Amino acid sequence: MIQTATETESCDNRSTRPDETVLRASDLNVYYGDDRALRSIDMAIPERKVTALIGPSGCGKSTFLRSINRMNDLIDVARVEGELYFHGKNVYDDDVDPVALRRKIGMVFQKPNPFPKSIFDNVAYGLEVQGTTDDVDIDERVERALKNAALWNEVEDRLDESGLELSGGQQQRLCIARAIAPDPEVILMDEPASALDPVATSKVEDLIEELAEEYTVVIVTHNMQQAARISNKTAVFLTGGELVEFGDTNEIFENPDHDRVEDYITGKFG
Repeated sequence: MIQTATETESCDNRSTRPDETVLRASDLNVYYGDDRALRSIDMAIPERKVTALIGPSGCGKSTFLRSINRMNDLIDVARVEGELYFHGKNVYDDDVDPVALRRKIGMVFQKPNPFPKSIFDNVAYGLEVQGTTDDVDIDERVERALKNAALWNEVEDRLDESGLELSGGQQQRLCIARAIAPDPEVILMDEPASALDPVATSKVEDLIEELAEEYTVVIVTHNMQQAARISNKTAVFLTGGELVEFGDTNEIFENPDHDRVEDYITGKFG
């Protein structure tokens, strides 16, 4: 089971100082076979903020995201070297249960992937997997998750309908509700709006900003305007899996330290 750095402090304890680090990578390297996808990544991600990962295709953004909750474990040829800490505990230590870790660090994928179940059962699935059996508790937590995902008002009279009958934007918010129902601390999002129309994208962006009041959000996006709109911190990955710059979003976009970052942001390459 993943634990905090001190035995007396619970993972559920969210009374934190401003900008307290919740995730920290230290000399993190990821390989797919002989190919090095991430190169010596050092980054501290603050709690209850939105951190955007940007960069050209194939630069390691999604690999880093999947490293946080050990989704790369599911890829046979993947190998991880270095450390990645969640509340001071290396998530790659032998005593860390990846399933328990993913309850604390949920994930939303690029394309909406609701199950062929009812709207209610889509959200309740994660609760049942973790052993929640009290019907009243499940009902309350499903309702809370749908409200937090800004979907409740649109589906409260349709909970028995299939999640597949929702629009694309609603399906993505349903997947967000499913991710937050088990009450994680961190939500990882891999281009969550890339398959959506502008109206649905705007709703998801508004939702991400609201979620950051309660959760730490790490989002991969190819849309630099989106990163500028919704994130507090931005990490710029460039070719070869290198983290070239990481800092406050305003500084990254208005006054980057590296010429390569400025060239990428201004469209000279990428």
